[in-house]
Amino acid sequence: MRIFALAMAVPLIAAALDLEAMRDKQDRPALEKMAAESAAAADKSPKDAGAQYGAALAASYVAEVALEVRDKAKAAQAAEGGIKLAERAVALQPTAEHYRLLGTLYGQAAAGGNMLAIVSYGKKARDAVAKALEMDPKAARNWLARGIGNYYMAALGGGQDAAIADMKKAIEIDPKLAEAYLWLGVSLRKAKRNAEARQAFQKSLELNPRRVWAKEQLDKTPAT
Repeated sequence: MRIFALAMAVPLIAAALDLEAMRDKQDRPALEKMAAESAAAADKSPKDAGAQYGAALAASYVAEVALEVRDKAKAAQAAEGGIKLAERAVALQPTAEHYRLLGTLYGQAAAGGNMLAIVSYGKKARDAVAKALEMDPKAARNWLARGIGNYYMAALGGGQDAAIADMKKAIEIDPKLAEAYLWLGVSLRKAKRNAEARQAFQKSLELNPRRVWAKEQLDKTPAT
């Protein structure tokens, strides 16, 4: 049974790595193609939690890059499609990772939408990520997800201090998580701590030199 579970996980891990590589390059056409193919596969296997998760993950990466290039309409569209898939994954298999992804998608829908979307999705995002943390408080990506939520949703009780604290917790758990340093830098810059932000961006790029958005953030951050 354990060998079977591992065999089932290998394709998901490989697909996630492919998605990260596309995200790092901001390759929107490739991401959108994989998201469409994954969604079609998920529709054919409605009782397969892994298929739902994989398709939701692809949608989340599409939304992430859309937010990076300031295409909020596309971000909201991709996130809302991914939410349906992630909700199915949670219903079929309520794991911490499935809740984390669901919370991330809710947050992306909020970030890509208007004030109504922020109100509609913001609390759902917070609750889903809180559930992920409750189930697995030692997962660095759960703290990262909460930190990103705090960054975007200051109006709902977040803010930069909370985001910075969450990113630092993620780094404490996993010092090699490049995304945590990237978002720490973004949060520090918003808090007008530019020198510290640059250090965080540089560390993120040291860990993942392929990340286009990290390079852009470093370039736009003043030295002081």
